[in-house]
Amino acid sequence: MNILIFIIILAVLILVHEFGHFIVAKKNGIRVDEFGIGFPPKLYGKKHGETEYTVNAIPFGGFVRIFGENPDEESTNGPDNARSFVNKPKLVQVAVLSAGVFFNLLFAWLLITTGFLVGMPSSASEQLSLGPVSNAHLTVVEVVKDSPAFVAGIKTGDKIISASYSEEMAVNVTSESFQQFVDKHGEKKIAVSLQRGSEEKIVMVTPIKGIVGGRSVIGVGMDMVGVMRLPLHRALYEGGKLTLIYTGETFKGLYNLLADAFRGKGDMSAVSGPVGIVKIVGDASQLGLTYLISLTAIISINLAVINILPIPALDGGRVFFILIETIKRSPVKVKTANLAHSIGFIILIGLILAVTFHDIWTIFVK
Repeated sequence: MNILIFIIILAVLILVHEFGHFIVAKKNGIRVDEFGIGFPPKLYGKKHGETEYTVNAIPFGGFVRIFGENPDEESTNGPDNARSFVNKPKLVQVAVLSAGVFFNLLFAWLLITTGFLVGMPSSASEQLSLGPVSNAHLTVVEVVKDSPAFVAGIKTGDKIISASYSEEMAVNVTSESFQQFVDKHGEKKIAVSLQRGSEEKIVMVTPIKGIVGGRSVIGVGMDMVGVMRLPLHRALYEGGKLTLIYTGETFKGLYNLLADAFRGKGDMSAVSGPVGIVKIVGDASQLGLTYLISLTAIISINLAVINILPIPALDGGRVFFILIETIKRSPVKVKTANLAHSIGFIILIGLILAVTFHDIWTIFVK
């Protein structure tokens, strides 16, 4: 089920991305030969006007085939060359190439706005600055790896309902009262009642002492998290603001990751491939629809940021070649561009395979 949800999310996000290229190309008079859902082999196709709309067998997103994006003799000098991508002004070419990134960011804004309209999981500390937070519960927002909580199976997003030891029980706990209960019982095994989505469970946890100022801890970060609903105008504003914040943080995280890699301090655990994302999607789907909406928005932003990087085979790489052509006032040789994009594609596939192997090793083997 988790794999199916991941495939659906990925398909939707790639289709949104490709629709951006498609609609901007159409609006600028560029011929679009095919808009495909999924990847070949083709299962079904129907031509409407000059564009063939196809449904394909491999269900991982889609593609758009724009006349002249990969220049050849026909698109450069053929009878329909005026409608070729390669013969359009440079600003139009940049707009077409950047449209996928813009549509992914726009879609993330729409998703976050929808989350605020239906009820976004939010910290009670945000109540004064944004709006009222209802139905707040003590929620696990971080689990330290190999901590007592990690070993007991406590997960990020779990709601802590109560804690008990022998005949003593603490209910309706806050972060302060829960910490006091843990401190009181030191390194004794306590029962923690959790709610994970619609499921309720009890786990046994033995706190450890002396890591944080001599206090007893189980290795979690906690916050009072509830549901925040905003009216449409506020939801649009806060959704846009969060989209910009998430985008900036994604660029910052990517920069730090690359900087650490160049310094020889790269950490593969900071990156998730398809297998890792499937697990994350599964965890989010168990917590509820709004968590899944938020995660989809974050993945959409990540897709936009990755695609805008000046790497051959990505949209940013193609924009970079247009910038080179503008500076040198002559086109880059077709063979050179195609070779660079092919090499870039091979490197990207290699990185994906490496991250996927790391995910499999971490999740299933280690």
